[in-house]
Amino acid sequence: MLFFSSTTGSDTSSGRRPSALLGIVVPLTLLAACTSVQLPPWVPQLPRPAATTGTASTPIPVEPAAVVQTSPVAPPSVIANGPVEAPAPYSAAVAARFPAPSMAYNTPGLQASRTTFTTQDEIHIWLRDQATALSRSVGVKAAVLPIGTSQQGQPLEMLVLTRGTGTDPAALQATGRPTVLLIGQQHGDEPAGSEALLVIARELAQGLLQPLLERINVVIVPRANPDGAERGQPFTASGQDMSRDHLLLNTPEAQALARLARDYRPTVVLDAHEYTVLGPYLQKFNAVQKFDALVQYSTVANLPEFLTKADEEWYRRPLLAALKGQGLSSEWYHTTSTDTADRKIAMGSPEPVTSRNVEGLKNSVSLAVETRGAGIGRLHIQRRVHTHVTAITSVLGSTAQRANELGQLHPYLEKEVSSQACKGQSIVEAANTPAQYDLQMLDPVTGADKTVTVDWDSALALRPLKSRVRPCGYWLSASSKTAVERLRLQGVQVLRVLEQSALLGDIYRETSRTGNAQQGSMADGQPIIKTDVALMRGVIDAPAGSYYVPLNQPLANLAIAALEPDTRSSYLANRLLDGLASTARIMSEPSLKAEELP
Repeated sequence: MLFFSSTTGSDTSSGRRPSALLGIVVPLTLLAACTSVQLPPWVPQLPRPAATTGTASTPIPVEPAAVVQTSPVAPPSVIANGPVEAPAPYSAAVAARFPAPSMAYNTPGLQASRTTFTTQDEIHIWLRDQATALSRSVGVKAAVLPIGTSQQGQPLEMLVLTRGTGTDPAALQATGRPTVLLIGQQHGDEPAGSEALLVIARELAQGLLQPLLERINVVIVPRANPDGAERGQPFTASGQDMSRDHLLLNTPEAQALARLARDYRPTVVLDAHEYTVLGPYLQKFNAVQKFDALVQYSTVANLPEFLTKADEEWYRRPLLAALKGQGLSSEWYHTTSTDTADRKIAMGSPEPVTSRNVEGLKNSVSLAVETRGAGIGRLHIQRRVHTHVTAITSVLGSTAQRANELGQLHPYLEKEVSSQACKGQSIVEAANTPAQYDLQMLDPVTGADKTVTVDWDSALALRPLKSRVRPCGYWLSASSKTAVERLRLQGVQVLRVLEQSALLGDIYRETSRTGNAQQGSMADGQPIIKTDVALMRGVIDAPAGSYYVPLNQPLANLAIAALEPDTRSSYLANRLLDGLASTARIMSEPSLKAEELP
């Protein structure tokens, strides 16, 4: 049985901490303090160039010390001196509010006097070295595996760490342990998450976090957008925001992450970002963003109640306590528009497009953690990395502590969502709820706390804008191959109709349409289609070769988000479906001769 409490803190609701975890609590504390790991410094084994003379196989020795300068007595992920920081874009009094941690993290991109962050080649070497180191331990497996290719041909890679028989999806599922997926740098100009994940990778492979692998599996994608990182820009090479492409999957980078999640079925997903410190906040409120971390879990329509409770009680509360224990401040994630006349501040949108929300629709605990870093270069980089390391360590520890409960929660959620087909209401579109909020910021001159009362759009209580009776499933025309392909990438079950059938359902009838370029557009420049519809009950002719998406499946809520046509994030609005005639809502259990697509 699953229990949730209303108390704050990281203890279990029954007040007991599993005895098997007593040995884990201390190492987590030590890692957060970043003072007590005693391992040799990282020495990368770089690919050696061929000699310019002699045979082609003659190597030229590479001196490791020329690549990474560390002290032989330094902890593996920390060094005594951090990288050179740029001048602060605000007063010294504000900068003084964010002192560096007592020890500085040691990744290739955080070396003393380094002016660039870790390169893609350095990430590959680092991950490979961690996999090699962990695989020397008995009973533990690690591997660096390809998951795809960026738009400019750079490899996308993940590190898998497990105490199992192998690193493939079946081997991880056979362990019976929850899998945690950690994603960094979906926005290329947000480097702290990527650097922190390199630290986490090494601590799992060789350091204080390795005991966690007794209870969890971990998959790490340190840099999801290498093209953007190379340019220091948020978007992909084509100018798309992959962070908001997790429903449509138009970018190869988002497709790679979807394929990974489909195959490895993570129980917990953490997306590491950074948020803008200055920008419109200084203009609108004459204030500077204060918090070391902004945190939000899935806040999207149709989430099961127990999943939200787990997000809050099992994860967010312990995470905030861990940050506070390190002297780091936190707040709900929020943002504001660039319109200086608009003084509204909003929590993360309920739109089903971010990994935070889409992974929630896949019944995973899903959190986004953003450190205060976008737009300030290397300023405060050690503190930013420390914030991410602290938050990620907390999430890993919570998953280990709750491994048994999570093993019950996930199948419960899948069964609950599947059982709702043909019943009750589903929310088609929702919005945050307007409120007022006293937001803490900083005076840009004195650095003192400054309370600003703002109009605040809360994501903690969504307003349903549009609801409909939940169908039994959706019919899709035979021409809907692109939509079917994207659904299958997500892990949604899709059936191909083998014999013509007549299905009772609701047909969408368009009442108005606009193509609103202000709402965003696809890569080909076509504006999103805004459609208003009415429903008409009728008989749908389902010919052989068309498709059926049943809602008696665990990813039913994801299918609803994709296939209800009259939202800005739907497959129809974004032209993955040809038109309203390509889909219909099936309102009674169909009798179909069909086969499941592989």
